[in-house]
Amino acid sequence: MSREISIIIADDHPIVRKGLREIIEADSRLKVLAEADDGEEAVALVEKLKPEIVVLDVDMPRLDGFGAVRELQKRRLPVKIVFLTIHRKEDIFHAAMDLGVSGYILKDSAIFEIVGGIKAVAAGEYFVTASLTSFLIGRRHRAQNFERNEPSLARLTPTERRILQLIADYKSNKEIAAELFVHYRTIETHRTNICQKLELQGHKALLKFAVENKFEL
Repeated sequence: MSREISIIIADDHPIVRKGLREIIEADSRLKVLAEADDGEEAVALVEKLKPEIVVLDVDMPRLDGFGAVRELQKRRLPVKIVFLTIHRKEDIFHAAMDLGVSGYILKDSAIFEIVGGIKAVAAGEYFVTASLTSFLIGRRHRAQNFERNEPSLARLTPTERRILQLIADYKSNKEIAAELFVHYRTIETHRTNICQKLELQGHKALLKFAVENKFEL
């Protein structure tokens, strides 16, 4: 017998939540543990109930989807994220992927894709609404080409790579340290090491490199 996948749904529209729940629970493998109508409640429910998947609307009161993901990461809660959104813009898609979201489903496609998306994410895969798969494919191709053109990037550790992504978001050393739960002096050391590995010189060289290559990092 297949294992059960536990889920929390967060959306500020009760009708949307009700519809999603009915579609999701029509599959015997999927179990909705609870519903939330804002990001803060979603985080609290994830912490309490420990679901495998949380489906988050991007636009919610009190704490939006992006803020909720950051708070889940801050609390080190091991839950996989599926964004449910109306946003088709590529920059928002990339921002979600950079944050570590595993699924990105448009609301007008959710009735057909939410079950498959949840199962794919639970299996360790990425899932993107069919009409946006070109964003994901393009992202992978750019990353592959970038690494071929910048072989020194392979010398970075996963932590250094993450710091480079945060630098691309114009975050300060103290902001990065707070997100990674380390002392800001540690971030300074990492920045020095990254510059050495990438052979970057000058006060603004690292920021310039990170910003110009943000979507490929």
